[in-house]
Amino acid sequence: MIEEIYEMYSRKVFLFLLSKTNNVDIAEELTQETFFQAVQCIDRFKGNSSILTWLCGIAKNVWLKDLRKRQETLSIDDDIPEITDTQKMNVQWEQKEILQLIHDMNEPVREVMYLRLISNLSFAEIGEIIGKTENWTRVTFFRGKQKIVKEMLKNE
Repeated sequence: MIEEIYEMYSRKVFLFLLSKTNNVDIAEELTQETFFQAVQCIDRFKGNSSILTWLCGIAKNVWLKDLRKRQETLSIDDDIPEITDTQKMNVQWEQKEILQLIHDMNEPVREVMYLRLISNLSFAEIGEIIGKTENWTRVTFFRGKQKIVKEMLKNE
């Protein structure tokens, strides 16, 4: 059963962690740790949320623990990694310039944009992960998208 869950959700968990770490190697390592933790506590999964939401909750805790361990601080000046899996992304969102604009946004807008555009999560799933309503998530995404369009037009 856990193998099926891994096959179905490992890519989305990886992309979620990539949006947090901006580092492919760390995201891969934390993805493995997330599934290790999930196996250890699978009996505590109550089914109150989707499996993906539960896994992303574990992933977020694994990431925070790793951050404390590394004593890193988040910076908006961090480099944004190149996304190589272009088949999973909409062509208009794979431009580095747009990713840089998203990276420069404040939380939680940046997190909503990453989760929607890179991880392809639904608004309901994003809302569950960050503890907000689906409607709030939709509005936040729409405002983030408007800001990107405005900046792109300004830069032309």
